[in-house]
Amino acid sequence: MINRRQTLALLGAAAATTALPFAAHAAAESPKTLRIGWQKNGVLALAKGNGALEKRFEQRGIDVSWSEFSSGPPLLEALGAGAIDFGPTGDVPPLFAQAAGGNLVYAGTYRGPPAGSAILVHKDSPLQSIADLKGKRVAFKRGSSAHNFTVKALRTAGLAVTDIVASDLSPPDAAAAFTAGQIDAWTIWDPYFAVAEKRPEARVLATGKGVVESWSFFLSNGDFAAAHGDVLTDVLDELALVGRSAQDNLDETVRILAKITGVPEDIQKVVLTREGADLGRVAGVTPEAIAYQQALADEFFDLKIVPKKLNVSDIVWRAKQA
Repeated sequence: MINRRQTLALLGAAAATTALPFAAHAAAESPKTLRIGWQKNGVLALAKGNGALEKRFEQRGIDVSWSEFSSGPPLLEALGAGAIDFGPTGDVPPLFAQAAGGNLVYAGTYRGPPAGSAILVHKDSPLQSIADLKGKRVAFKRGSSAHNFTVKALRTAGLAVTDIVASDLSPPDAAAAFTAGQIDAWTIWDPYFAVAEKRPEARVLATGKGVVESWSFFLSNGDFAAAHGDVLTDVLDELALVGRSAQDNLDETVRILAKITGVPEDIQKVVLTREGADLGRVAGVTPEAIAYQQALADEFFDLKIVPKKLNVSDIVWRAKQA
């Protein structure tokens, strides 16, 4: 299967809605450092690897620092606490962060291929359908996009999360538990999924295709967004440029990402060529994105997963025209 060292080194494909021009924002006094949290995935990893953001901000005297996270929940905790200024995550983590009163805002979007998430079982497992998960031990990171996929996948079989034995495990811990046979199934996203599906010990029970949409978001610390909206505008614009260039040169992008992450090129190619994958689809927070996120917030509140009713629009950053 996949070991802890491999999973800690992984990097996945980030994708999004079609890139839109970002509005110019009235400039304020620039920060000395832009602190970015990243999960080693897609366009942000490429920007880190080629120094695009460092080059963009060099003339403005802004340094860029990077902090790595294994999943969205801890990244957003750091963001809300002001330990970092900007970072990416899936759809569910911002709901928990907002419910907890985190000081953060939605700043941009990107969309990945639904088939980039999957529920894995052991090759020799008797589990053959989602319905067979009833009463079984299923691992996913609580508050992550895998949580959302698990909820929706179970619903297709008339089940709820309460019908399984849920294990709240980070990707590295879940990978180790899966290998050791301590869990029956594992809900996970690329590139962990792309690595695992190439292993003879694992079998794909279901993917997210036809089950769940794949919205992801860039978020910013609320105080940083209020004071330095011009910096956010430049960050999103640069990521869109990096993504479009990478998408136009996939072979080279595969090689670059493999070098950055240590993940083999054949696995990177799987991630970047899944149906619907497009690194250049970085966008602002559109009405469609807000509507999707609000529906998800309402659903998770009704299921008593999120502890309070949320109004997503309350924490959406909108670039101001100069």
